[in-house]
Amino acid sequence: MLILGPSADISQSELVQKLHMMELPLTIKGTCYGAIIYGEKDFVDEAVSKARKLDPYNLFIKDRGFPPGDPRRCRGHRGAAREGYHQLEKEFKLLGYVGEALRKPQKVSLKEPEKVSVDEFMKIVEEKSSKSSKIKHGAEK
Repeated sequence: MLILGPSADISQSELVQKLHMMELPLTIKGTCYGAIIYGEKDFVDEAVSKARKLDPYNLFIKDRGFPPGDPRRCRGHRGAAREGYHQLEKEFKLLGYVGEALRKPQKVSLKEPEKVSVDEFMKIVEEKSSKSSKIKHGAEK
């Protein structure tokens, strides 16, 4: 599944058109969120690699367990939204944030900050309250 994020520079129909223009032996199905491609792994990987270049920060890939039109998952056969669609809908809301993070990466520390001891905390509180008291009484300028 090729999923376009909310800030994508291309539309779903443009994505599908570009996929068809690759002339790879794939089954390509346009969807409301992007496209589904199905075929031999090497051709799928090639299509994904080329498609990603169209909008690297707003085109996301997700494996799908069943081919397009499979009666076990196809809403046309089931008469309702396919299983997992609501999860995809939830994930879509986060893709804007993911795309922004990919566009503007920042260093992140996974080290948890050290805890402040009770004595150190009390010292800080006393310092702040004494400064506040002096300011109220005109002792500090």
